[in-house]
Amino acid sequence: MIRAEEVTGTIRAALEREPRVNLHDHPVELSFADGVVTISGEVGGIAAKKLALEIAAKPAPVSGIVDRLRVEPSEQMEDGAIRDHVCNALASEPALMQYAVQALVKQEMEEVRGTSEKGLDRLIEVEVNQGVVVLNGRAESISHKRLAGVLAWWVPGSRDVVNGIEVWSNLEENDEELVDLIRIVLEKDPLVNASQITLRSQAGIVTLEGTVPTPNNKRAAESDVWYVLGVNEVVNNLVITG
Repeated sequence: MIRAEEVTGTIRAALEREPRVNLHDHPVELSFADGVVTISGEVGGIAAKKLALEIAAKPAPVSGIVDRLRVEPSEQMEDGAIRDHVCNALASEPALMQYAVQALVKQEMEEVRGTSEKGLDRLIEVEVNQGVVVLNGRAESISHKRLAGVLAWWVPGSRDVVNGIEVWSNLEENDEELVDLIRIVLEKDPLVNASQITLRSQAGIVTLEGTVPTPNNKRAAESDVWYVLGVNEVVNNLVITG
């Protein structure tokens, strides 16, 4: 019989070897029972969260993950303020203009922007609880679902984004679609000059190449890519010219 301490010890050792997780500054709690690892705590960024979850899922006895990791927010915000910022970002995004946007306020769903002529096939519902943004609804494409998730992550107070939007179209996911969406995201970020960056993706591993003027620009570009649902790893080969 596999002991829980053996599984959590293996995971913790692997986490300690990954500098981007940085357990020294951001310790996490691990438990294992019935094949499921529960991981909780606050990490320094989206890359640390995704990498920690990937590492926790690797040991052979692990059949499931309960994700209670939260990302340290860049700004402390109340849930209502986070919700309003997310809704405003979704409602003002040109690519999502055909979507109705609704928000859960005091246990009741309120309309932020009305339903389009497409009915409820294009709908985004927003709920925020203790800094965790939950998105539900229906989307025409995986790109729209991914874009909605990035917009939610960009709100400074967001500690996690749970993207449960259902995609109803039959378009298949592929690396070309992922790269196209990432380029759109980079073009929207004022800290990033997307024209100086080239992208490629293979099975969710995204490589960035090109030039940026400062370390902050390099970090911003990498974070933007990590925010995209479906990205499993980022290889940041951007060269700082400043």
